[in-house]
Amino acid sequence: MFYKYEIRNNGTEDILYLYLTMSYEFSKELGLQANDQEMSRRTKNFIRNNQISFHGKKVFLVIDGIVVKTLEIDEKKEIELLKENLYYSNEQYLVTVQLEDNALIEITLKEYLLGVLATNLFPHPLELEAIKSLAILYRTFAFSKMNEKNVIPSINDFCIYKPISYYKLAWIDHYDVIYRQLEKAIDETDCLFLTYQHSYILPFVHFSNCGQTFSHRSYPYLSSVRSLWDLASPYSIEIHDFSYSELNKIFHHPMSSHSIIQVLETDEKRFLQKVKIDQEIYSGKQLQELFRLKSLNANFILNRDFLRIITKGWGNSLGLSIFGANELAKNGCNCFSILNYYFPKVQLNKYVRELS
Repeated sequence: MFYKYEIRNNGTEDILYLYLTMSYEFSKELGLQANDQEMSRRTKNFIRNNQISFHGKKVFLVIDGIVVKTLEIDEKKEIELLKENLYYSNEQYLVTVQLEDNALIEITLKEYLLGVLATNLFPHPLELEAIKSLAILYRTFAFSKMNEKNVIPSINDFCIYKPISYYKLAWIDHYDVIYRQLEKAIDETDCLFLTYQHSYILPFVHFSNCGQTFSHRSYPYLSSVRSLWDLASPYSIEIHDFSYSELNKIFHHPMSSHSIIQVLETDEKRFLQKVKIDQEIYSGKQLQELFRLKSLNANFILNRDFLRIITKGWGNSLGLSIFGANELAKNGCNCFSILNYYFPKVQLNKYVRELS
C-alpha cells in the first residue's frame, strides 16, 4: 500500500505525507475517486498498525511525487447517542446471572461489572483507561445476553463472574483501592457500549499475544492489528516441563522419549486444534486443560527425561490485548483510542434516557 511516509510541519500544524505508486491497487482506487470515508478508514488503520506518532489531522496522499488527495482525519471516535425509554445506567439496569449451581440472581449492572472486572483483569494492576475499555466491552456483553436470553451465565467463553466481595481476603491490603478504581472505571463509562452494523459485539479479550492480534472470518469486526507491546509481556513465552512419570499420571498411556507427537491440525493462527500423541488423538482444548496452558500457540520438545512445552502469549489473540491496552494507557491513550485501535470497525454508542 504505502511505501513511505514523513511528517512535515508547515509552521502551524503537522502534516502527514503518505507515498504511493500507481502500481499499487490502492493508488488506482484513488484515481477512481474512492469514497473519502473509506480512504480515511484505510489511512487511519495504516497509521495505527505501523504505530506512526502523528497527532495532527491533515494527511496528503502522494502518488509518484504529486499530491492527489487531502484527507482530514480525527482519531476520536464519535459516540452515537441512542434514546431509549428503558434505564440502562449502571445503578438502574438489572441483570439476571445464572450461577454455577444454576441458581439465578438479579443484581444491578454495576454489581455485575465489578465482579466481572475483578475476576478477569488481574493478576497485575492496570491503568484506569485500560480498565474503562474493558468495562465498555463487558457492559456490551451484558446488554447482548440480556437482550438475547434475559440471563447471563456466570461462566462462559468470554468472562467469569464472581461477586467482588469474593476477593476481600485475597486483596486484604488493597481491596478498597482496587474497588474504588473499578468503580471509577464503571461510572465514567456509564451507558457506553459497542456495536458492529447496529448489533452488539462479543467482548473478545486476551491477556497478551505474540505482537499481533488476528482477524476471524466468523466475526467481521475483529481486525488484525500490530500489538508489539505484548512482546515485552511476562506471558510472551512460557516454558512448561513435565517428567515422564508426571505424564503417565496425566494420560492413560505410557510416554517416554521414544513417544511420537504429531500436530494434525492447526487453525489460521497456527494454534493447536488436533494433536496425536502415540496412538491417541487430543483436541487443542483437551491439551490446554490437561497441561493448564495459557495459549494453544504451543510447541512440544521431547527430551531424554522430560517433555517441554513452549507456549506464546496468553489467550486466543483475538480482540483487545489487556497487556497492550495497558501499555497504550501508560502512553496517554484514553479508553476510546484503545478500543478504536483494537476494534477499528466498531461503533461506540451511548444509551440516553428519553424524557417524556
